[in-house]
Order: sequence, then C-alpha cells, then structure tokens
Amino acid sequence: MKFFVTGVNGQLGHDVMNELHSRGHEGVGSDIQDVYSGVADGSAVTTMPYVKLDITDADAVREVISKVKPDAVVHCAAWTAVDLAEEKEDLVRKVNVDGTANIAKVCKELDCKMLYLSTDYVFNGLGDKPWEPDCKDYAPLNVYGQSKLDGELAVSGTLKKYFIVRIAWVFGVNGKNFIKTMINVGKTHDTVKVVNDQIGTPTYTLDLARLLVDMCETDKYGYYHATNEGGYISWYDFCVEFYKQYGLKTKVIPVTTAEYGLSKAKRPFNSRLDKSKLVKNGFKPLPAWQDAVKRYLAQAKI
Repeated sequence: MKFFVTGVNGQLGHDVMNELHSRGHEGVGSDIQDVYSGVADGSAVTTMPYVKLDITDADAVREVISKVKPDAVVHCAAWTAVDLAEEKEDLVRKVNVDGTANIAKVCKELDCKMLYLSTDYVFNGLGDKPWEPDCKDYAPLNVYGQSKLDGELAVSGTLKKYFIVRIAWVFGVNGKNFIKTMINVGKTHDTVKVVNDQIGTPTYTLDLARLLVDMCETDKYGYYHATNEGGYISWYDFCVEFYKQYGLKTKVIPVTTAEYGLSKAKRPFNSRLDKSKLVKNGFKPLPAWQDAVKRYLAQAKI
C-alpha cells in the first residue's frame, strides 16, 4: 500500500513512517517545515520521501496529495498545545478543523482511506464510566477539544472510508511529552506535584503506530479508542511509575486539579476510554502501559 502521512515531525507521525517502512509499505511524509526535523535516530523516516505541506492551504493539500495518489492518508498533524489554544482559537480551528476538512475533501476525490487522530477531550470528562467510541455525548471543555471534535465531524461528514481513533496521554521518542518534562524537572527538584483526580491511560506512539497501520490494511471503518492496556490511572500514578523505572528518588506529591491550579484550559476528570471495540473487530490491543514505559525509557535519550 501507499500512504501519505501528515505531521511526521511529531511523536506519532514519526513512528507511523517507521512502521510503514518495516512492513514494506510506501510512505510519503509531510509537515509544515521545509525539511524533516524530527529526531535523527537512524530510523527509516529520515530517509523516506518528505514533502513540505501547510494543511490549511486547500490548494496545496489538493496538489500534493493528488500527486502522491495514496491508498490511505494518516492524519497526525494537529495543534496540540492545549493551554495556548485558549488564546489562539482562530488559529487552532484553522489547523484542526479547516486543515482536516481540506484533507478529507481530497481523500473523497481520490477515493482513498483516511485515518484521523482525535482525543478523549471531545467528551466532558464527567462520571467514572469509560467512554465508548460510538458515544455521541460530546461536550468538550476547552478550545482544543472542540476543534478536534469539529475535525471528527469534518471527516465523518465527508467520507465513508474513514477511521477516527481517539487517543490520550501520548508519549513517544520524537517530541515533547509528560514523561520527558517530568523527568527533567525531577532531576533538579526534591519534590514535584502531580494531579491525582484526572483518570485515564497513556498511549505509547510506537505501539499505536502498529495498530493504525493494522487498521489501514483493512476496511473495518468507524470510530475507535486506542490507548495502552494496564488499567486506568491518574497522572500521579503515571509519574510515580516512570520515576521508579528511571531511578529517580524525587518525591511525587498528589494534588487535586484545583490545588494544582496552573492550567488555562479545563481538563476532563474522566478520560477512561473503552477499547473493547478493537478486539471485537479483530485488532490486537496495545501492550500494558507499564511495559510501554519500560521500552520507551530504554529507547529515549532523557
């Protein structure tokens, strides 16, 4: 198969390209930078075709993707700075909504598959019941969540051959994430405060990339949830575990979201995602997050 992947300078796009190469698929990567600017780790993505693309430019999107003629587009590019999004709503919507719509329209013209990455933030985060992938009780709490929901609707309202995959708490080798940030903070502090009332499950991009390619190799379209297995946890639990695995002695102090009080954007308390649809449709679940952390720390240079 031939794939076109957006956002390859980010965590997930980088791993998707490497996964495509490992399976013998043809992959063309894209991002807004002039050249590939991710980690130079000797991985295949650094040698695979790369095209500069501003997804908010509808004409450029049509020209670039039409020239590639992919069998599937994996749309990883997005505005993901949640707090800054509260100040940049117009720009966020231009990227996450208009950019996504531009890609969906071209996929329809080419009759190719599209896989769109979304988020637990499309829900209001109330209660303690895991959100099901086909649940339509949307009520985003922030600008970022609303933009990703509207991106979902742009895809589902345009295409029939689509996968919408919601993920949460993402970490990968290529780019910034919670693990990298907190380990670097822990190296210079005796104590750190981490919220313990937001509950969900982490997602390792290396594991996720394998699942996404698995999906694109099928026609089992629709909405899915995909995070690592291993049980639902808080950010506090997550931090305690990766500090332990890394060997940091920094004390982690649990606090409520209200006590932490630094975020501009509201976060959902309940980010539990029901992933049972993966198994029902024949897909292999992601490994336990504890094992994913172990493998990530062995690979990442922190």
